Amino acid sequence: MKRRSLLTSSLLFCASLSMTVGCSDRSTPVKTPALPNPNGIKLGFSAWPGWFPWQVAQEKELFQQAKVDVNLQWFDNYLDSIAALNNGKIDANSQTLADTISSIATGKDLVVVLTNDNSTGNDKLIISEQIKSVKDLKGKKVAAEEGTVDHFLLVQSLKKVGMTMKDIIFVPLETSKAADAFVAGQVDAVAVFAPFTTKALKRPGSRELFSSKDFPGSISDHLVFTRKFVTAHPEKVQAVVDSWFMTLDFIKMGRNRDDADLIMSKRAGVSMVEYKEYLDGTKIFSVEDNLEAFKSGKDNTYLPQAAAETSKFLLENGLLKTQVDISRLFDDRFVKAYAAKIKVRSS
Repeated sequence: MKRRSLLTSSLLFCASLSMTVGCSDRSTPVKTPALPNPNGIKLGFSAWPGWFPWQVAQEKELFQQAKVDVNLQWFDNYLDSIAALNNGKIDANSQTLADTISSIATGKDLVVVLTNDNSTGNDKLIISEQIKSVKDLKGKKVAAEEGTVDHFLLVQSLKKVGMTMKDIIFVPLETSKAADAFVAGQVDAVAVFAPFTTKALKRPGSRELFSSKDFPGSISDHLVFTRKFVTAHPEKVQAVVDSWFMTLDFIKMGRNRDDADLIMSKRAGVSMVEYKEYLDGTKIFSVEDNLEAFKSGKDNTYLPQAAAETSKFLLENGLLKTQVDISRLFDDRFVKAYAAKIKVRSS
């Protein structure tokens, strides 16, 4: 499943050179069929509930309705999708804000044109029955994948009660192995994302202590293009953005909901029942949500502030070597143009 990471510059450089599948352990039984036009916009995505609507867009031919050729590319390994965007193998990717900032730190010129979603509960800290509060984590073994958004979530929760990572015994493990270690009783708590949350909660007496729901806007996911592509083909970028919102409208229609959920659960490699358990933990952003998020504000629900906080986290935890210029990271003109279109239609 998706390795939602806050990548170090060295990892990104290594990945860009090697594109190794072994950097992250994730697989899914369903493969995205190739589109008839291999020369279409190469759009990457991987396993996260907020990105599965792309599969619906393909299977329901919504890209065609938006009059855009898209070669949708599934990545079993999320890290490979980051590397593919960084080295020009694809034109756009769905990825976290933090990973995008990390890529910029390596000299890549990327643009966030759309917010797919915010995590609102699908990233969790799960604890053993002996732990009752965040302060009880002092001196305890806590597992998470180092540099991931769940590591970020752990740091934020400790900071909220006046603690730091030095107050716990941090056990850095790949997300799946971290969940396994928790279930086996080898650690006292674990920070993981769905569906590994389901695995971790199989430990008797375990429960959620907090989740991304408690830190609004801290974990956001986006449609990211290379600036080169945006500059050369703004009309194609617009069509992809249009197709995203058309897909969300399609899914919201009552008669389409079950069909869309079936497509997305198959893409996720889980049952319909399991998939629906994740729905509340991811807030898919509407046009209105996007317009608001792109504005300046004083908390992490606003992208400029979220980017500043994320950059600070990356720098303070040694995941960035220098401060990153994020002044040109966000481009809201495509969302604004779509909003204007639907306003005209409704008037």
